[in-house]
Amino acid sequence: MKILVINGPNINLLGLREPQIYGKEDYNFLCESITDFANKKGIEVENYQSNHEGDLVDAIQNAYNKFDGIVINPAAYTHTSVAILDAVKAVGIPTVEVHISDVSKREDFRQVSFIRLACVKTISGHGIKGYLEAIDYLIENYGK
Repeated sequence: MKILVINGPNINLLGLREPQIYGKEDYNFLCESITDFANKKGIEVENYQSNHEGDLVDAIQNAYNKFDGIVINPAAYTHTSVAILDAVKAVGIPTVEVHISDVSKREDFRQVSFIRLACVKTISGHGIKGYLEAIDYLIENYGK
């Protein structure tokens, strides 16, 4: 099984940006944690991050026929991007939405998730471990 992990804007600033909300671990720690976890599970994983909406759309489109699952934290684009939603719908790859913080307990605008309409599951508020839970979910439900 091969999983693409996509992170949106400002995730590259983990550890610096609002550590009381997002934690003190940095983006490299996140990627290393994901890669180590995937290696132990015997699957391939690729980490990708961009602050640009079109780059995220391109990554999703390029995943077609190459990946068996996607874990995505679109970050701020969760609440604004129909383009990312449409890309996930178009490729038809099982996708899990992940958020480090519990968005249900945050500002009103964070209650809207366009991407959720195309996702098989949402994991929110479990910190970095949410990514690992998402990978497990994809393995258990879509593994080959």
